[in-house]
Parts: sequence; structure tokens; C-alpha cells
Amino acid sequence: MNPIRRELTQTQWLNAMGVDPFWIVEDQPPASTAPSTAEAPQAQVESASDWDALEGQIRSCKRCDLCQGRKQAVPGSGDRHADWLLVGEAPGAEEDMSGLPFVGQAGKLLDAMMAALDLKRDQRVYLANAVKCRPPENRTPDSREIDACNAFLDQQIGWIQPKVILALGRSAAYAVLGQEASIQTLRGRVHYRQHGDQKIPVIVTYHPAYLLRQPAEKWKVWQDLLMADSTQNSAP
Repeated sequence: MNPIRRELTQTQWLNAMGVDPFWIVEDQPPASTAPSTAEAPQAQVESASDWDALEGQIRSCKRCDLCQGRKQAVPGSGDRHADWLLVGEAPGAEEDMSGLPFVGQAGKLLDAMMAALDLKRDQRVYLANAVKCRPPENRTPDSREIDACNAFLDQQIGWIQPKVILALGRSAAYAVLGQEASIQTLRGRVHYRQHGDQKIPVIVTYHPAYLLRQPAEKWKVWQDLLMADSTQNSAP
């Protein structure tokens, strides 16, 4: 299969991400599919009141102990008919205060990542997290907490029907794919989440907060973004 070669020339990406121009070579590896679950709902036409009701359930949720320490839950935000669904791990301190996903320095970096592909968080993009409440001391959410919250994410996926899901971080990958594996193992290829009759492409990459600590890994995320962009462009 012929590789896809694209030259990174976006000035805004270079300025924000600190990556030198280079050629990206993307081989198309075999895809994997997340196991289908019997509880996955069929796609349906939702209304604003449906979304309001879901977000009300999230804000009042007490399915796990994370509710005890939160200031507020963070349901998600963005275009409810988005092509891109970006799933992070959990709200941090600033998200817990604002009630919005991906704010602070990690959010600014994510905005720059999206801008490199002419995306904005309120246009063609919806932002959500694997869990909707902040874990204590910003620790990584555990599998029980993710499982307790997964029905909310599943409903959001069903209503949005995105062309591609970008899972940002290991917890997000577990929430979307049901696989406990390292980012190194999962990234670089297209996975699928089976949602009723729909197979949604999933790309796994690093969380922006990780890139703030490890900026040398930014070029890998750019490769993953190009793969996600190519995947959603080819989606029906």
C-alpha cells in the first residue's frame, strides 16, 4: 500500500508546537476493532432538550466517589453534530472550576493543534472526557471510574455520530476502545469503536498535558493528527 506523504508547512502549528518542517510518511497499518457491546444504543435524532437532560444527569451523577470532591462535573462542549470527537482523560483543576473541558495551558495547546487543521472547538469539533469529574490531585482515573462514566460518553458518541474519534491519553483510549494498553502500543494505526451498526474510526495519541512535559513527542502527535484528518476525510 502506498504511503501518504505530506509536508508540514502550517505556520501556526510550527509556532505553537515547536516542530521543524519535515516530511511525514504514513503507512496504513492494519485496523483493529473494539468489541461491540450489547448496551450500545442505536443512533437517533436528538433534541436540545435531550442534551440538556443528559448534561443534567452528568452534573448530578453519583455513580462513583469522584462526585464527592468535585466542584462541578464537566459534561463536554462544542459542536453537537461534529465530525471530530476529541476525548480526554478527566477534568483538571481549571476545568473543575469553569465547567468546561480543556482549559488552561493544555487547552491552549489543543487549540493550536486543532488550528493546524483549520478546526475550532465550537466548529466541527466536540470535546469530552473519559470521566466527567476531577480525580483528587489530578490523578489518572481508574478503570472503575471510567466504566461508571462510560454510559454518558456512549450516549454522546451515539448522538454526535462523529466521523473520527481522537482519544487523547491512555484513559481516553480505554474509555473509547475498552483496551488497557500503552499509547505506544495503540498509536500509529486506525482502530474502530463499534456503536450499534456504526463503526467509528478511532485514532489514539498523547494528551496535550503530556506534550507540555515532553515537547519532543509533538511530532508524533502531528503524525496522528494527519492520520485522523485523512481518515475523517474518507468517511462517508
